[in-house]
Formats: sequence, structure tokens, C-alpha cells
Amino acid sequence: MALTAVRAGAYLHHVAFESSNPQRLAEFYADAMDMQLTASGDEWICEGPQRRYVVQAGEDKKLAYAGLACRDQDGVAELKARAMSEGLKILPSPSPFFEDGAFAVKDPDGHLISFGLAKPQAADFKGIRGPTQHLTFASLDVEAFRDFYHGKLGFALSDRVLHKDGTLATCFTRSNHEHHTIACFKSDRTGVDHHSYEAGEWDTIRDWCDHLAKRNIPIMWGPGRHGPGNNLFIFIEDPDKNWIEISAELEVIHDRPVKDWPHEARTLNLWGKAILRS
Repeated sequence: MALTAVRAGAYLHHVAFESSNPQRLAEFYADAMDMQLTASGDEWICEGPQRRYVVQAGEDKKLAYAGLACRDQDGVAELKARAMSEGLKILPSPSPFFEDGAFAVKDPDGHLISFGLAKPQAADFKGIRGPTQHLTFASLDVEAFRDFYHGKLGFALSDRVLHKDGTLATCFTRSNHEHHTIACFKSDRTGVDHHSYEAGEWDTIRDWCDHLAKRNIPIMWGPGRHGPGNNLFIFIEDPDKNWIEISAELEVIHDRPVKDWPHEARTLNLWGKAILRS
């Protein structure tokens, strides 16, 4: 099976969420995640160094779309051709960050995923290191998630977490050298579990914690270390109750088999407390 998304070097460039109070949510991200805020039409756009967050008016905790940037236009075209060959409906991209030629598809849970070539960032943004890194869904059907991202778009499987009966509890997929770009937890709901920013190293997580403490934003989970991906992490929550992860030292994969993990607390956090989704 061709790993088309990996060949395209796709990476999570930005996410867009709906909110019943978009200005409040956008102002939170601008302050908490150290980004500049601008209004553009019906969207509020937050930008920092290699991170971007978009807010639209709508339903709380709902993903409007996710934007994955490819290495070049050839990668975009190859991914589009792969999606078409798999019978996926090609939709227009809603992203303001991509050049002409971008496209979008919907996954089995209805999430709109856009692929394109990123426009150069308009300004030299300052701030703490923390590029947009990965997106994790909650779903009733993790097998359908795997079959779509791995089977139809050519993401690579990194790790699986398995229930005792062998069914999927979590599936991690990647579209580049990092352990996961899009992942999915088995849950009793459908939506976003969290999205993440990559701090790069432990000292930068410390800097993020100090930055958040000055704003009286509590750490809701962590510091800890995940089993799959081996990354250090903290979690916070935004005003709409979306979960935000800041992580560091995510595993880089060159060539290894898919690893299976047991569905237990220590898989989710090697250091202690875990928030199990199922």
C-alpha cells in the first residue's frame, strides 16, 4: 500500500474551530498560546511562529477544518489523485493559508481535512517555540479512522493501543517523520479529543508553564510522558473546554514496525495519572 501522505511530507499546519463566542476563544489563544490576533471576514486568525489557530462562529468544540501542508505542489497533486482513485469526494479547501490547488476531503466522522501548499508566513512572528504539531480525534469507530487515513490517504501506521479483545482503543498515524500527525481514541462521542503544539525540548515546556502561570491558566494534566510517541506533555483547557497539549521530544520514525500497546493507564502516561478515554 503506497504511503502517499508520507511521500507528500504532509504536516499539520493549522486548525480551525467553531465557537459560540469566537472573539473570546480567539483572544484566549492569542494570549495563552502567544500569538497575534487579526480578524479576517468571518474568521478570527491567531498566528505565532509556525503555529496558527482559526476561529469561526458556530458550535462549541466543533472542528471547522484542519489544514495539512505538503512539501510541494507535486505532493498535493499526488494526494488528490490518490483520494480520487479511492472514490473520495473532492471538496474546495476553505483555508486562507494555502496556495491555489488545495483541496479538502471529509473523513468518516465528517471532519473536513484540507491539503495544500502553504503560503509563506506573512510576518516574522516572535514568541515561545511551539509549532502546530498534531490533531487527535474521539470516535465511535477507530477502525474506520484507520481505514480512511491509512487505507485511503496513505498515512503510515505508527502505533496501536488494543483492548483485551484485540479491538482498537487508539490508532496513531503519521504523514511525515514524526510519530503522529493525526490520531484517534475510541470514545463514546465523535469530535476532537485535543490538538497539540510541539515545544521541541523539556526546557521549552518549562517556559510554557511559566507563561501560562502568569495568566493564571492551570495545567489540567501533566507533566507526564506518553508511551506511544514517548513525548513529554502538559495539557490545558480553553474557555470552550477544548483540550490543548504542549509536548516535546516526540519520537522521530525512520523505519520500524508498528508497535502494539495494551490499553492501560501506564501506556497513556508512563509517569503516573492517566485520563483514559474508553
